[in-house]
Amino acid sequence: MDAQLLFTLTFPLAAPFWALMILAPGWSVTRRVIGSPLIVVPPMLVYAALVLPQFSTVFAAVASPELAGVAGLLATPVGAAAGWAHFIAFDLFVGRFIFLDSRERGIHPLVVAPVLVLTILLAPLGLLAHLLLRAVLPRRRLQEGAVTAARSS
Repeated sequence: MDAQLLFTLTFPLAAPFWALMILAPGWSVTRRVIGSPLIVVPPMLVYAALVLPQFSTVFAAVASPELAGVAGLLATPVGAAAGWAHFIAFDLFVGRFIFLDSRERGIHPLVVAPVLVLTILLAPLGLLAHLLLRAVLPRRRLQEGAVTAARSS
């Protein structure tokens, strides 16, 4: 398949899931859809379509990585498109983790939304921001559950 077409297709495959997490975090459909790790499959299939036909070249570059080899791989249209699909798939997986973890911890969606946007753009920094939030914010859901259990005893 054409690398340009697959490159262009990759983010739109993930965008609806990001929109649900950012714009409709409390909607029951969002919880059900984002609850499935299968949301990352569409960009993974794009990655597979790009990498599998070039498997020996890609494997050689990643099995014994050297900067020049990886740079050469990514400097091709197929390599850049595959890298993009890789980013999109794993960024979405990280975003899903952040969304679910923040729900479990009771972090307000208005606090999480900018972290998710940062994750779309610069995923390692978005994950770092989330981990910092986890460290400084109380775990409200567990605390609320403990209070409810104590009251019912």
